[in-house]
Amino acid sequence: MDIRFVYMTAGSLEEARRIGRELVESRLAACVNILPGMQSVYRWEGKIEEAAEVVMIAKTTAPRVAALTERAKSLHSYDCPCVVSLKVDGGHQPFLDWIGANVSP
Repeated sequence: MDIRFVYMTAGSLEEARRIGRELVESRLAACVNILPGMQSVYRWEGKIEEAAEVVMIAKTTAPRVAALTERAKSLHSYDCPCVVSLKVDGGHQPFLDWIGANVSP
């Protein structure tokens, strides 16, 4: 099974919870970890910005990444949200199987 972790950021804990819950309820992700307290420094529209953000890591399968990305974008407050898929290369097989079993094909 081709498992992916999808790294995302959100502007608030409320937004991250709303997105995470929707992704799990719609079976686009088996689980979404929410990690508040991240500080970001980035360039936006020609200026260096700093902001508090929340990290989200969604566990899913490769065939669901496109739909997960589109759903996350539609729920997101950012003009250009961070949503990137990372291939999982091995791990505890029962956990990887659990991800596959909890994501719609």
